[in-house]
Amino acid sequence: MGLARALLLKGSESRWLADQASRRRFVRRATTRFMPGESMDDALGAARSLGARGITSILTLLGENVDDPEAAAAVTDEFLALLARSADSDLDADISVKPTHLGLELGFDVAARNLQALATGATEHGRFVAVDMESTRDCEATLDLYRVLRAEYENVGICLQSYLYRTDADLEELLGHAPMIRLVKGAYKEPANLAYPKKSDVDASYLRHSGTLLEAARDGRARVAFGTHDADMIAEINRRAADMSCPRRSYEFQMLYGIQRDLQVHLAESGYRMRVLISYGAYWFPWYMRRLAERPANVGFVLRSMLRG
Repeated sequence: MGLARALLLKGSESRWLADQASRRRFVRRATTRFMPGESMDDALGAARSLGARGITSILTLLGENVDDPEAAAAVTDEFLALLARSADSDLDADISVKPTHLGLELGFDVAARNLQALATGATEHGRFVAVDMESTRDCEATLDLYRVLRAEYENVGICLQSYLYRTDADLEELLGHAPMIRLVKGAYKEPANLAYPKKSDVDASYLRHSGTLLEAARDGRARVAFGTHDADMIAEINRRAADMSCPRRSYEFQMLYGIQRDLQVHLAESGYRMRVLISYGAYWFPWYMRRLAERPANVGFVLRSMLRG
């Protein structure tokens, strides 16, 4: 792991740094690269703008590690309102949720109950619920939550991280459930005995898993999304899909709001399914630091914003 990435991931865990950053106008301004604002209205407005360009959305309220039952219930209610308002606006917008944001630290049953409420609400509006993957500490519980949900609902998906060694086995097992899978590289600090420390190995793992997922998408055995901003990776995935006669509309790409905007538009205009993750909320600092860690060159954007401020 590079030094810059390691420092950014360490910083994402610092409450002191989060408090200091929230007081700095230039840092808050720099976050607009990755999120349109802190309110639901901000997120829905961004989704409408993207929809006008043929790009769909996946919406999320930022937060994690909730350890209060009332707070977890409030988060669930917020997501239900988000689903309803998206439907009222006739938006093609799914939601993405973190299990610890819905109370996993309070117990498996708490998170399961809240996720079931969201899956029911999403079903009413014809939308999907993507269950996000967090650190390896919660990986097994998150997969168990998905299995419980998938037994009852068809509109739920799970995220897999290519930097984890265990993903090969997890992917093979999950494909037996006709799943919706979002493949990402991984954005948490993990030890070398659990995750590939080298970027080249993570990339190779991502391409290996993408091949398996493309076959499943082609054969109708899975709904597949590739979460990446790597233009070369995207081009290689599309080349492999063409070689195996996997139609463009049988899989989709997912990117963060504001990143690779031209590429997002190009993919949508070229007939690929393009969905953008739009995040909102006050709990932006840990998420923001992990986004910088995914591509430490983005730190330059923050520094330029500071100089302008």
